[in-house]
Amino acid sequence: MTAYLLAIGLVFAANVVPAFAPPTWSLLVYLELSYDMRPAVLVVIGVVAAAAGRTVLAYGARRSTRWMPVAYVRNMETVGRALTRSKGRTLATLGLFLLSPLSSAQLFAAAGIMKTVRLRPLVLAFALGRAVTYSSYVTGAHLVKNSTFGDVVLEALRSPWAIAVQVLMLAAVVALGMHRWTDGASSGTSAKE
Repeated sequence: MTAYLLAIGLVFAANVVPAFAPPTWSLLVYLELSYDMRPAVLVVIGVVAAAAGRTVLAYGARRSTRWMPVAYVRNMETVGRALTRSKGRTLATLGLFLLSPLSSAQLFAAAGIMKTVRLRPLVLAFALGRAVTYSSYVTGAHLVKNSTFGDVVLEALRSPWAIAVQVLMLAAVVALGMHRWTDGASSGTSAKE
């Protein structure tokens, strides 16, 4: 039971921070390799705790906009309106949260700032996508439990490339809000006006 509580805490904590947390799949693989846990239960814990953490992250970003530069928040809201203007764009956004191989922390932080973006469908898409990926990772770890797979995972976490991707994703979220976006619905006026 203690291992399952540890899994809930680790996965939630890793998903509530906006950057520099290990990917959830790597935590699940570590837990599977280190403890005697049921893979199916571990996957369910991973999906639920990750979705809960990302939800808290997004709503936290949404509530933190009062401390952000006004122009930045306006630009992000303009992007949010553009992403939700049509059904096709909304579906593409949901697809990004469902299938994206990139870290979703920055995506959820950005979606939280974009107040016109509904968060529940994004969390559901995220959970569905992660159910598939976490199942494959945990099953793979279960099958190779006595190999050097754990060392490979730890090396990937410490990789300069993994750290660089996190920094670039944070920079992309900042750049998204710093760009002067125009809202077609507002007759071409600048989002900073």
